Amino acid sequence: MADALRVAGYFTTEADSGAKAIELATRSPFDLVVLDVNMPWVDGFTVLENLRRRKPHLPIIMLTARDERDDIVRGLKLGADDYIRKPFGLEEFTLRVSAVLRRAGGATDVTILRAGDVEIDMSASSVTHAGKPISLSPTEFRLLVHLMQHPGKVLSKNHLLESIWGIDYETSTTVVETYVSYLRRKLDCVDHEHIITVRGFGIKFEAGG
Repeated sequence: MADALRVAGYFTTEADSGAKAIELATRSPFDLVVLDVNMPWVDGFTVLENLRRRKPHLPIIMLTARDERDDIVRGLKLGADDYIRKPFGLEEFTLRVSAVLRRAGGATDVTILRAGDVEIDMSASSVTHAGKPISLSPTEFRLLVHLMQHPGKVLSKNHLLESIWGIDYETSTTVVETYVSYLRRKLDCVDHEHIITVRGFGIKFEAGG
């Protein structure tokens, strides 16, 4: 995989254990981490949780030989930006890496995205709610941006899975529900709910006042 990434033009650093991965990612700047679930001593889920605490905005792709849906959902809930099941082709792998980097970089020319009392500075990857800064993970940030780019429009959970995570409905829409609940806790207030679930149809963003 490292060879395939280098051929595609990426500079790579490799770690042979979960502990080494944490050490490298903590002390050096990286654009993306490709993380195997099955690693010696410290498994990928533990590394993922650790990195999310230390570097909440670092894009992370999980690799696994496991075909258990619960493992995939667990990884996504812990903050993985994508999840690739083995076996996979190297071309698919490099394309998925490119897609996650593109999403993390923000594929929009709009600098400020504003709806009601919520404002997103795309260049700074920052969010304010009623003038107060809100801390979001990379996945929460992308989900909020996508919802705010379609104000008042009901977006299906399958659509959100494909747009935000790049995966299809076969994985689980509970991942969407989990991240919607995270956003609600950070954005909704007594006077107004921004994130609305339309039962049987999907999710929408309401700007309100």
